[in-house]
Amino acid sequence: QVHLVESGGGLVHTGDSLTLSCAASGGTFSNAAMGWFRQAPGKDREFVATINWSGSYIYYTDSVKGRFTISRDNAKNTVYLQMNSLKPEDTAVYYCAARSLRSYHTRPSEYDYWGQGTQVTVSS
Repeated sequence: QVHLVESGGGLVHTGDSLTLSCAASGGTFSNAAMGWFRQAPGKDREFVATINWSGSYIYYTDSVKGRFTISRDNAKNTVYLQMNSLKPEDTAVYYCAARSLRSYHTRPSEYDYWGQGTQVTVSS
């Protein structure tokens, strides 16, 4: 059983930056592909970014390309989401998720473990 805890959310202004962290415990983090998803009020949970087990393959949704960076530190069992040039439409609860496989994926249904989420609010 993998336990995920996100941190780093908050209230920022348009153009600001935030870094989210997701600390994993209880499993073999280094063998798990990881993903970040978000859910805005009244909307479905959507894919943001994903990274394979080694960090050699990364994929982003189009709306965050060039602004967000996903990375991982397997020695610290932590995955990060660096978010720059934030926009009001980035406002959502952000979740990290872990797969039981090494390869990344964009579909939420392909992930086995989820954190509790952290709120990111971007004011205009």
